[in-house]
Amino acid sequence: MGNIAVVTDSTAYLSEETQKEYGITVVPLSVIFGNETFAEGTEITTSTFYDKLREYPELPSTSQPALGHFVKVFENLAETHDAIITIHLSSAISGTYQTALTAGQQVENVNVYGFDSEISCAPQGYYAVEAAKMAKAGESAATILKRLDGMKQRTRAYFMVDNLNHLQRGGRLNGAQAIVGSILQIKPILHFQNKLIMPFEKVRTEKKALKRILDLFAEDADTEKPMRATVIHAKRPDKAKEMQATLAAKYPHVEIDVGTFGPVIGTHLGEGSIGIGWCLL
Repeated sequence: MGNIAVVTDSTAYLSEETQKEYGITVVPLSVIFGNETFAEGTEITTSTFYDKLREYPELPSTSQPALGHFVKVFENLAETHDAIITIHLSSAISGTYQTALTAGQQVENVNVYGFDSEISCAPQGYYAVEAAKMAKAGESAATILKRLDGMKQRTRAYFMVDNLNHLQRGGRLNGAQAIVGSILQIKPILHFQNKLIMPFEKVRTEKKALKRILDLFAEDADTEKPMRATVIHAKRPDKAKEMQATLAAKYPHVEIDVGTFGPVIGTHLGEGSIGIGWCLL
């Protein structure tokens, strides 16, 4: 055998084409409206989710994959692989990573290596794609994990939420900060720090918040080193495409695409959120 399988979860929001092209296995998280549970990516699309979110009186909740689901996925992969690298959203905002590690210990005849992305969405996807490319090239698990650790030092994401209610109600942000934000109509810029979603800066208007995010992006993009970037949005495709076009014109050396905050992450950020994730390669 000698080959390595790559697993990630649905919050990497990899397209079906990318999953197929690189042979990445995706384990879904779920979003729960009342007593209805939907596995994201397979049972509910991102656009259906935001429509439902608008109509539904209460904030939905989210759930990580069951331990048994991971065990089954790993056992299936163990039949054709002798190692698995499983890459997940930040361990501080979900128990998915820990569950994957526990499942890995229960599966025989395969070595399971966990990688905590300490982030989510498109940057999490960068790690999965890089790991899959390296596995295809015959690199060892140790070499792949070392490369991913190196990328982690050069990966950033800043995003603006339309309002803080979702983050506050979902328990992903300190409550006092949320109240201050809503009273003053502040558009906070958030980022991942020590694996958590934390306020980066409080900015008065959306225009200023987006300009600040673009300035932060420029600090890395101006180095002219190879970079990958994704404009990530919660049901704001036109604004995301506009930002992508602006960045592509200014930074031809950066590979820029558009991604979404899908159902699980969208539950915590809310519709209207937008930001940029990037990695110096």
